[in-house]
Amino acid sequence: MVSLFALYRRPEDEEAFLSYYRDVHVPLAARMPGLAELQWGKQELIGSEDPSDPWFVVAEMRFKDRASLMAAVTSEQGKAAAEDTKYFAEGLLTMRVVEWE
Repeated sequence: MVSLFALYRRPEDEEAFLSYYRDVHVPLAARMPGLAELQWGKQELIGSEDPSDPWFVVAEMRFKDRASLMAAVTSEQGKAAAEDTKYFAEGLLTMRVVEWE
């Protein structure tokens, strides 16, 4: 199993970000071929607050293996989802891949 994590920094307008993300971007990303699971949520710290912590929303997209992930992100649907981030998350997005042991 391999996961693609999308880490979004806190936007200026949190409500507008969440509305667009939930109603437009997530359904677009969910159409990627080979996607086994997509979940997302607002990030919250446990314990003392760290004002330097930048994360606002974290999404995890799970795929069977790295080949499935690469096929998904290079597909028409994957490219459309990547292009869509320009409209609501320009400069806010960091991506990470985790191959689970």
